[in-house]
Amino acid sequence: MAQSTRAFVGPVIHSLSAAELEILPSALLVINDKGEIAAFVRNANPQQTRDTLISLKFSPDLVTVHRLAAGQILIPGFVDTHNHAPQWAQRGLGQGMHILDWLDAITFPNEARFNDSGHARRIYASCVDGFLRQGITTASYYGSIHGEATKILANLCLEKGQRALVGKCNMTRNAPEYYRDASVGESLRVTEDCIAHIRSLGAGKLVQHVLTPRFAISCDPEVLQGLGAIARNNPDLPIQTHFNEAEQEMKATMELFPQFTNEADLYEHYGLLGNRSILAHCCYMTEYEMERLKALDCGVAHCPISNMTVGGGFMAAPIRDFMRRGIKVGLGTDSGGGFSSSILDAMRQAMIASHAREVTSKGHDKGLSIDEVFYLATLGGAQVCGLDETVGNFEVGKAFDAVVVGTLGAEQGIMTMVEENDGLKTVFKKFIMTGDDRNIVNVYVQGRAVKGN
Repeated sequence: MAQSTRAFVGPVIHSLSAAELEILPSALLVINDKGEIAAFVRNANPQQTRDTLISLKFSPDLVTVHRLAAGQILIPGFVDTHNHAPQWAQRGLGQGMHILDWLDAITFPNEARFNDSGHARRIYASCVDGFLRQGITTASYYGSIHGEATKILANLCLEKGQRALVGKCNMTRNAPEYYRDASVGESLRVTEDCIAHIRSLGAGKLVQHVLTPRFAISCDPEVLQGLGAIARNNPDLPIQTHFNEAEQEMKATMELFPQFTNEADLYEHYGLLGNRSILAHCCYMTEYEMERLKALDCGVAHCPISNMTVGGGFMAAPIRDFMRRGIKVGLGTDSGGGFSSSILDAMRQAMIASHAREVTSKGHDKGLSIDEVFYLATLGGAQVCGLDETVGNFEVGKAFDAVVVGTLGAEQGIMTMVEENDGLKTVFKKFIMTGDDRNIVNVYVQGRAVKGN
Protein backbone atom coordinates (compact mmCIF):
# COMPACT_ATOMS: atom_id res chain seq x y z
CA MET A 1 0.00 0.00 0.00
CA ALA A 2 1.36 3.41 -0.94
CA GLN A 3 2.38 5.73 1.86
CA SER A 4 1.10 9.27 2.19
CA THR A 5 3.34 12.28 1.65
CA ARG A 6 5.05 13.34 4.88
CA ALA A 7 7.25 16.17 6.05
CA PHE A 8 9.81 16.06 8.86
CA VAL A 9 10.71 19.32 10.55
CA GLY A 10 13.57 19.81 13.00
CA PRO A 11 17.35 19.43 13.46
CA VAL A 12 19.10 17.37 10.76
CA ILE A 13 22.70 16.11 10.68
CA HIS A 14 24.26 14.17 7.80
CA SER A 15 27.52 13.79 5.89
CA LEU A 16 28.12 15.41 2.52
CA SER A 17 31.56 13.78 2.33
CA ALA A 18 34.24 12.43 4.64
CA ALA A 19 35.39 16.00 5.22
CA GLU A 20 32.03 17.75 5.53
CA LEU A 21 29.36 17.16 8.16
CA GLU A 22 26.24 19.26 7.59
CA ILE A 23 24.51 20.42 10.78
CA LEU A 24 21.12 22.06 10.29
CA PRO A 25 19.26 23.35 13.38
CA SER A 26 15.95 23.61 11.50
CA ALA A 27 15.40 21.75 8.24
CA LEU A 28 12.40 20.36 6.40
CA LEU A 29 12.38 17.07 4.49
CA VAL A 30 9.45 16.04 2.32
CA ILE A 31 9.02 12.28 1.77
CA ASN A 32 6.85 11.13 -1.11
CA ASP A 33 4.56 8.10 -1.22
CA LYS A 34 7.43 5.92 -2.51
CA GLY A 35 9.52 6.62 0.59
CA GLU A 36 11.90 8.91 -1.31
CA ILE A 37 13.14 12.37 -0.41
CA ALA A 38 11.19 14.74 -2.65
CA ALA A 39 12.41 18.04 -1.17
CA PHE A 40 14.98 19.27 1.34
CA VAL A 41 14.88 22.79 2.76
CA ARG A 42 17.99 23.44 4.82
CA ASN A 43 16.90 26.58 6.65
CA ALA A 44 13.21 26.13 7.30
CA ASN A 45 11.11 28.28 9.60
CA PRO A 46 9.07 25.75 11.60
CA GLN A 47 6.30 28.32 12.07
CA GLN A 48 5.92 28.64 8.31
CA THR A 49 5.81 24.96 7.36
CA ARG A 50 2.51 25.34 5.54
CA ASP A 51 3.81 28.23 3.40
CA THR A 52 7.04 26.32 2.70
CA LEU A 53 5.11 23.29 1.48
CA ILE A 54 3.01 25.49 -0.81
CA SER A 55 6.16 27.08 -2.22
CA LEU A 56 7.44 23.57 -2.95
CA LYS A 57 4.16 22.82 -4.78
CA PHE A 58 2.84 20.38 -2.18
CA SER A 59 -0.72 20.68 -0.93
CA PRO A 60 -0.36 21.14 2.85
CA ASP A 61 -3.67 19.39 3.48
CA LEU A 62 -2.27 16.23 1.85
CA VAL A 63 1.00 16.20 3.80
CA THR A 64 1.38 14.66 7.27
CA VAL A 65 3.84 16.82 9.21
CA HIS A 66 6.13 15.27 11.85
CA ARG A 67 7.76 17.84 14.10
CA LEU A 68 10.75 16.58 16.00
CA ALA A 69 10.37 17.02 19.74
CA ALA A 70 12.81 19.00 21.87
CA GLY A 71 16.19 17.28 21.98
CA GLN A 72 15.52 15.08 18.93
CA ILE A 73 17.77 14.95 15.85
CA LEU A 74 17.22 13.33 12.45
CA ILE A 75 20.23 11.43 11.05
CA PRO A 76 20.64 8.91 8.20
CA GLY A 77 20.23 5.24 9.02
CA PHE A 78 23.42 3.35 9.86
CA VAL A 79 25.04 0.97 7.33
CA ASP A 80 26.71 -2.23 8.57
CA THR A 81 29.05 -3.36 5.79
CA HIS A 82 30.08 -6.69 7.33
CA ASN A 83 28.01 -9.02 9.45
CA HIS A 84 27.59 -12.77 9.92
CA ALA A 85 23.89 -13.25 10.59
CA PRO A 86 24.29 -16.86 11.88
CA GLN A 87 26.68 -15.59 14.55
CA TRP A 88 24.02 -13.41 16.21
CA ALA A 89 23.63 -15.96 19.03
CA GLN A 90 27.38 -16.51 19.57
CA ARG A 91 28.47 -12.93 20.16
CA GLY A 92 31.09 -12.63 22.87
CA LEU A 93 32.31 -16.23 22.59
CA GLY A 94 35.92 -17.11 21.80
CA GLN A 95 37.43 -13.70 22.51
CA GLY A 96 41.22 -13.71 22.23
CA MET A 97 41.42 -16.85 20.09
CA HIS A 98 43.32 -16.95 16.81
CA ILE A 99 40.98 -16.70 13.85
CA LEU A 100 41.25 -20.24 12.45
CA ASP A 101 41.04 -21.81 15.92
CA TRP A 102 37.98 -19.65 16.67
CA LEU A 103 36.28 -20.82 13.47
CA ASP A 104 36.86 -24.50 14.30
CA ALA A 105 35.93 -24.32 17.98
CA ILE A 106 33.10 -21.78 18.05
CA THR A 107 31.82 -20.68 14.68
CA PHE A 108 31.53 -23.75 12.46
CA PRO A 109 29.58 -25.80 15.07
CA ASN A 110 27.22 -22.86 15.55
CA GLU A 111 26.67 -22.14 11.86
CA ALA A 112 26.07 -25.84 11.12
CA ARG A 113 22.86 -25.61 13.17
CA PHE A 114 21.29 -23.48 10.43
CA ASN A 115 20.48 -26.61 8.43
CA ASP A 116 17.40 -26.56 10.69
CA SER A 117 14.96 -24.05 9.15
CA GLY A 118 13.19 -23.51 12.46
CA HIS A 119 16.46 -22.59 14.14
CA ALA A 120 17.37 -20.27 11.25
CA ARG A 121 14.01 -18.51 11.39
CA ARG A 122 14.26 -17.96 15.16
CA ILE A 123 17.83 -16.62 15.18
CA TYR A 124 17.50 -14.54 12.02
CA ALA A 125 14.26 -12.90 13.19
CA SER A 126 16.01 -11.84 16.39
CA CYS A 127 19.05 -10.69 14.40
CA VAL A 128 17.14 -8.42 12.02
CA ASP A 129 15.00 -7.03 14.83
CA GLY A 130 18.11 -6.37 16.90
CA PHE A 131 19.86 -4.41 14.18
CA LEU A 132 16.80 -2.35 13.28
CA ARG A 133 16.35 -1.52 16.96
CA GLN A 134 19.86 -0.03 16.89
CA GLY A 135 19.25 2.08 13.80
CA ILE A 136 21.05 -0.19 11.32
CA THR A 137 18.85 0.31 8.28
CA THR A 138 21.23 -1.43 5.84
CA ALA A 139 23.28 -4.57 6.50
CA SER A 140 25.53 -6.74 4.36
CA TYR A 141 24.98 -10.26 5.68
CA TYR A 142 26.94 -13.46 5.32
CA GLY A 143 24.50 -16.33 5.68
CA SER A 144 25.43 -19.93 6.42
CA ILE A 145 26.15 -22.50 3.68
CA HIS A 146 22.49 -23.54 3.67
CA GLY A 147 20.30 -22.39 0.80
CA GLU A 148 17.01 -22.65 2.69
CA ALA A 149 18.32 -20.67 5.66
CA THR A 150 19.67 -17.98 3.34
CA LYS A 151 16.26 -17.65 1.72
CA ILE A 152 14.68 -17.33 5.17
CA LEU A 153 17.08 -14.50 6.04
CA ALA A 154 16.23 -12.64 2.83
CA ASN A 155 12.50 -13.15 3.43
CA LEU A 156 12.77 -11.78 6.97
CA CYS A 157 14.72 -8.71 5.88
CA LEU A 158 12.00 -7.91 3.36
CA GLU A 159 9.18 -8.67 5.81
CA LYS A 160 10.68 -6.56 8.60
CA GLY A 161 11.77 -3.79 6.24
CA GLN A 162 15.55 -3.86 6.50
CA ARG A 163 17.64 -2.96 3.44
CA ALA A 164 20.07 -5.84 3.06
CA LEU A 165 22.63 -7.67 1.00
CA VAL A 166 22.18 -11.38 1.76
CA GLY A 167 24.65 -14.05 0.68
CA LYS A 168 24.79 -17.84 0.82
CA CYS A 169 28.26 -18.62 2.18
CA ASN A 170 30.44 -20.78 -0.11
CA MET A 171 32.67 -23.35 1.63
CA THR A 172 33.94 -26.56 0.03
CA ARG A 173 37.15 -27.29 1.96
CA ASN A 174 39.13 -26.68 5.15
CA ALA A 175 35.99 -26.91 7.23
CA PRO A 176 34.50 -29.85 9.15
CA GLU A 177 32.76 -32.47 7.04
CA TYR A 178 29.51 -31.62 8.79
CA TYR A 179 29.79 -27.98 7.68
CA ARG A 180 30.81 -27.64 4.08
CA ASP A 181 29.12 -27.71 0.69
CA ALA A 182 28.72 -31.24 -0.66
CA SER A 183 30.69 -30.41 -3.82
CA VAL A 184 31.81 -27.56 -6.03
CA GLY A 185 28.80 -28.08 -8.26
CA GLU A 186 26.40 -28.08 -5.30
CA SER A 187 27.95 -24.91 -3.87
CA LEU A 188 27.41 -23.04 -7.14
CA ARG A 189 23.98 -24.54 -7.79
CA VAL A 190 22.66 -23.47 -4.37
CA THR A 191 24.15 -20.01 -4.89
CA GLU A 192 22.29 -19.57 -8.17
CA ASP A 193 19.10 -20.88 -6.56
CA CYS A 194 19.40 -18.26 -3.80
CA ILE A 195 20.00 -15.52 -6.37
CA ALA A 196 16.84 -16.57 -8.23
CA HIS A 197 14.82 -16.69 -5.01
CA ILE A 198 15.84 -13.23 -3.86
CA ARG A 199 15.11 -11.79 -7.27
CA SER A 200 11.70 -13.47 -7.22
CA LEU A 201 10.78 -11.57 -4.06
CA GLY A 202 10.37 -8.45 -6.17
CA ALA A 203 12.15 -6.50 -3.46
CA GLY A 204 13.74 -4.07 -5.91
CA LYS A 205 16.63 -2.36 -4.21
CA LEU A 206 15.62 -3.36 -0.68
CA VAL A 207 17.06 -6.89 -0.61
CA GLN A 208 19.77 -8.15 -2.96
CA HIS A 209 21.91 -11.26 -3.15
CA VAL A 210 25.65 -10.82 -2.55
CA LEU A 211 28.17 -13.41 -3.75
CA THR A 212 29.88 -14.69 -0.62
CA PRO A 213 32.98 -16.89 -0.80
CA ARG A 214 33.84 -16.98 2.92
CA PHE A 215 37.51 -16.66 2.07
CA ALA A 216 39.92 -18.40 -0.28
CA ILE A 217 40.95 -20.88 2.43
CA SER A 218 37.48 -22.45 2.45
CA CYS A 219 36.96 -22.45 -1.34
CA ASP A 220 38.36 -24.79 -3.96
CA PRO A 221 39.76 -22.87 -6.95
CA GLU A 222 36.85 -24.15 -9.03
CA VAL A 223 34.39 -22.48 -6.63
CA LEU A 224 36.18 -19.15 -6.92
CA GLN A 225 36.25 -19.54 -10.69
CA GLY A 226 32.54 -20.37 -10.78
CA LEU A 227 31.62 -17.41 -8.57
CA GLY A 228 33.72 -15.16 -10.79
CA ALA A 229 31.72 -16.38 -13.80
CA ILE A 230 28.45 -15.67 -11.97
CA ALA A 231 29.76 -12.19 -11.16
CA ARG A 232 30.60 -11.51 -14.80
CA ASN A 233 27.17 -12.67 -15.93
CA ASN A 234 25.34 -10.70 -13.23
CA PRO A 235 26.78 -7.17 -13.06
CA ASP A 236 24.13 -6.17 -10.51
CA LEU A 237 25.45 -8.55 -7.84
CA PRO A 238 27.83 -7.29 -5.15
CA ILE A 239 30.62 -9.56 -3.87
CA GLN A 240 31.92 -9.95 -0.31
CA THR A 241 34.77 -11.87 1.29
CA HIS A 242 37.42 -11.60 4.00
CA PHE A 243 40.70 -10.02 2.96
CA ASN A 244 44.04 -9.87 4.79
CA GLU A 245 42.27 -10.23 8.12
CA ALA A 246 44.97 -11.86 10.26
CA GLU A 247 48.52 -13.09 9.81
CA GLN A 248 47.50 -16.72 10.48
CA GLU A 249 44.81 -16.50 7.79
CA MET A 250 47.12 -14.78 5.27
CA LYS A 251 49.84 -17.42 5.73
CA ALA A 252 47.36 -20.26 5.24
CA THR A 253 45.96 -18.62 2.10
CA MET A 254 49.36 -18.29 0.43
CA GLU A 255 50.18 -21.92 1.27
CA LEU A 256 46.98 -23.03 -0.49
CA PHE A 257 47.59 -20.75 -3.49
CA PRO A 258 51.40 -20.72 -3.95
CA GLN A 259 51.05 -19.31 -7.47
CA PHE A 260 50.12 -15.94 -5.89
CA THR A 261 52.10 -13.71 -3.56
CA ASN A 262 49.16 -11.70 -2.24
CA GLU A 263 45.39 -11.88 -1.85
CA ALA A 264 44.72 -8.99 -4.25
CA ASP A 265 46.14 -10.91 -7.21
CA LEU A 266 44.40 -14.09 -6.07
CA TYR A 267 40.88 -12.62 -5.93
CA GLU A 268 41.43 -10.48 -9.03
CA HIS A 269 42.52 -13.59 -10.96
CA TYR A 270 39.16 -15.23 -10.20
CA GLY A 271 37.14 -12.15 -11.16
CA LEU A 272 36.12 -11.28 -7.61
CA LEU A 273 37.73 -7.85 -7.23
CA GLY A 274 36.08 -4.73 -8.60
CA ASN A 275 33.79 -1.84 -7.74
CA ARG A 276 31.20 -4.26 -6.34
CA SER A 277 33.65 -5.93 -3.91
CA ILE A 278 33.24 -5.54 -0.14
CA LEU A 279 36.49 -6.63 1.50
CA ALA A 280 36.26 -7.24 5.22
CA HIS A 281 39.07 -6.24 7.60
CA CYS A 282 42.11 -5.47 5.36
CA CYS A 283 44.32 -5.18 8.44
CA TYR A 284 47.68 -5.87 6.83
CA MET A 285 48.20 -4.19 3.48
CA THR A 286 51.22 -3.81 1.21
CA GLU A 287 51.71 -0.80 -1.03
CA TYR A 288 50.91 -2.98 -4.03
CA GLU A 289 47.63 -4.19 -2.55
CA MET A 290 46.63 -0.64 -1.67
CA GLU A 291 47.21 0.36 -5.28
CA ARG A 292 45.15 -2.56 -6.60
CA LEU A 293 42.20 -1.81 -4.30
CA LYS A 294 42.21 1.81 -5.43
CA ALA A 295 42.60 0.97 -9.12
CA LEU A 296 39.79 -1.60 -9.00
CA ASP A 297 37.54 0.65 -6.86
CA CYS A 298 37.04 -1.98 -4.13
CA GLY A 299 35.41 -1.16 -0.80
CA VAL A 300 36.77 -1.92 2.67
CA ALA A 301 34.54 -3.07 5.55
CA HIS A 302 36.40 -1.91 8.67
CA CYS A 303 35.54 -4.05 11.73
CA PRO A 304 37.54 -2.51 14.58
CA ILE A 305 35.94 -4.46 17.44
CA SER A 306 36.52 -7.96 16.05
CA ASN A 307 39.96 -6.91 14.79
CA MET A 308 40.99 -6.39 18.40
CA THR A 309 39.20 -9.27 20.11
CA VAL A 310 39.44 -12.26 17.72
CA GLY A 311 42.24 -12.95 15.30
CA GLY A 312 45.44 -13.04 17.28
CA GLY A 313 46.53 -9.49 17.93
CA PHE A 314 45.60 -5.82 18.20
CA MET A 315 44.95 -5.33 14.50
CA ALA A 316 44.58 -1.61 13.79
CA ALA A 317 43.71 -1.44 10.09
CA PRO A 318 45.20 1.48 8.09
CA ILE A 319 41.93 3.39 7.70
CA ARG A 320 43.50 6.85 7.44
CA ASP A 321 45.70 5.55 4.64
CA PHE A 322 42.69 4.11 2.82
CA MET A 323 40.86 7.43 3.10
CA ARG A 324 43.88 9.44 2.00
CA ARG A 325 44.11 7.30 -1.13
CA GLY A 326 40.39 7.64 -1.89
CA ILE A 327 39.59 3.97 -1.21
CA LYS A 328 35.97 3.44 -0.13
CA VAL A 329 35.62 2.57 3.57
CA GLY A 330 32.66 1.76 5.79
CA LEU A 331 32.13 0.17 9.21
CA GLY A 332 31.13 -3.39 10.07
CA THR A 333 30.03 -4.78 13.41
CA ASP A 334 31.12 -8.36 12.53
CA SER A 335 29.27 -9.04 15.74
CA GLY A 336 30.12 -12.73 16.03
CA GLY A 337 33.82 -12.04 15.86
CA GLY A 338 33.46 -9.11 18.21
CA PHE A 339 31.22 -8.54 21.18
CA SER A 340 28.86 -5.79 20.03
CA SER A 341 26.22 -5.43 17.34
CA SER A 342 26.20 -1.64 17.76
CA ILE A 343 27.50 0.65 15.03
CA LEU A 344 27.90 3.29 17.74
CA ASP A 345 30.37 0.95 19.45
CA ALA A 346 32.09 0.34 16.10
CA MET A 347 32.47 4.11 15.64
CA ARG A 348 34.09 4.50 19.04
CA GLN A 349 36.39 1.54 18.56
CA ALA A 350 37.35 2.86 15.12
CA MET A 351 38.54 6.03 16.82
CA ILE A 352 40.53 4.03 19.39
CA ALA A 353 42.11 1.88 16.66
CA SER A 354 43.00 4.95 14.64
CA HIS A 355 44.72 6.56 17.61
CA ALA A 356 46.74 3.38 18.10
CA ARG A 357 47.62 3.52 14.41
CA GLU A 358 48.72 7.14 14.82
CA VAL A 359 51.22 6.04 17.48
CA THR A 360 52.57 3.06 15.52
CA SER A 361 52.88 5.19 12.36
CA LYS A 362 54.77 7.83 14.36
CA GLY A 363 52.10 10.42 13.60
CA HIS A 364 51.81 9.75 9.87
CA ASP A 365 48.28 8.30 10.07
CA LYS A 366 46.26 10.74 12.14
CA GLY A 367 43.45 9.47 14.32
CA LEU A 368 39.86 9.68 13.08
CA SER A 369 37.45 12.37 14.25
CA ILE A 370 33.84 11.95 15.36
CA ASP A 371 32.70 13.51 12.07
CA GLU A 372 34.75 10.97 10.10
CA VAL A 373 33.54 7.86 11.93
CA PHE A 374 29.94 9.07 11.51
CA TYR A 375 30.63 9.35 7.78
CA LEU A 376 32.01 5.79 7.78
CA ALA A 377 28.83 4.58 9.49
CA THR A 378 26.51 6.26 6.99
CA LEU A 379 27.57 7.59 3.57
CA GLY A 380 30.91 5.76 3.57
CA GLY A 381 29.19 2.45 4.26
CA ALA A 382 26.64 3.13 1.54
CA GLN A 383 29.48 3.69 -0.94
CA VAL A 384 31.14 0.41 0.05
CA CYS A 385 27.85 -1.47 -0.50
CA GLY A 386 27.26 0.24 -3.85
CA LEU A 387 24.18 1.97 -2.47
CA ASP A 388 25.33 5.59 -2.19
CA GLU A 389 22.96 6.69 -4.95
CA THR A 390 20.13 5.28 -2.84
CA VAL A 391 21.02 5.92 0.82
CA GLY A 392 23.72 7.37 3.08
CA ASN A 393 22.52 10.94 3.48
CA PHE A 394 19.50 13.12 2.75
CA GLU A 395 20.07 14.13 -0.86
CA VAL A 396 16.88 14.69 -2.82
CA GLY A 397 15.95 11.55 -4.74
CA LYS A 398 17.42 9.13 -2.24
CA ALA A 399 15.38 6.75 -0.12
CA PHE A 400 14.34 8.00 3.30
CA ASP A 401 16.40 5.66 5.51
CA ALA A 402 16.59 7.62 8.74
CA VAL A 403 16.86 7.55 12.50
CA VAL A 404 15.28 9.92 15.01
CA VAL A 405 17.66 10.30 17.94
CA GLY A 406 16.33 11.40 21.32
CA THR A 407 18.61 13.11 23.86
CA LEU A 408 16.30 14.41 26.61
CA GLY A 409 14.09 12.95 29.33
CA ALA A 410 13.16 9.29 28.95
CA GLU A 411 14.96 9.23 25.58
CA GLN A 412 18.28 10.21 27.15
CA GLY A 413 19.15 6.70 28.34
CA ILE A 414 22.69 6.68 29.73
CA MET A 415 23.90 9.30 27.27
CA THR A 416 25.84 12.23 28.72
CA MET A 417 23.25 14.71 29.93
CA VAL A 418 22.42 17.64 27.68
CA GLU A 419 22.90 21.01 29.33
CA GLU A 420 21.09 24.24 28.62
CA ASN A 421 23.88 25.89 26.66
CA ASP A 422 24.87 22.86 24.58
CA GLY A 423 24.86 23.56 20.86
CA LEU A 424 23.60 20.99 18.34
CA LYS A 425 27.14 19.83 17.50
CA THR A 426 27.87 19.22 21.19
CA VAL A 427 24.67 17.21 21.61
CA PHE A 428 25.59 15.19 18.52
CA LYS A 429 29.05 14.42 19.94
CA LYS A 430 27.54 13.33 23.24
CA PHE A 431 25.23 10.93 21.43
CA ILE A 432 27.97 9.42 19.25
CA MET A 433 30.32 8.90 22.19
CA THR A 434 27.90 7.86 24.96
CA GLY A 435 24.51 7.01 23.42
CA ASP A 436 22.99 3.60 22.76
CA ASP A 437 19.82 2.03 21.38
CA ARG A 438 17.72 3.75 24.05
CA ASN A 439 18.35 7.00 22.18
CA ILE A 440 17.06 5.48 18.92
CA VAL A 441 13.44 6.65 19.02
CA ASN A 442 12.24 6.01 15.46
CA VAL A 443 13.79 4.16 12.51
CA TYR A 444 12.63 4.42 8.89
CA VAL A 445 13.64 2.38 5.84
CA GLN A 446 12.36 3.55 2.44
CA GLY A 447 9.97 5.75 4.40
CA ARG A 448 8.52 2.81 6.34
CA ALA A 449 8.60 3.00 10.14
CA VAL A 450 10.47 -0.10 11.34
CA LYS A 451 10.90 1.08 14.94
CA GLY A 452 8.62 3.44 16.84
CA ASN A 453 5.45 5.03 15.57
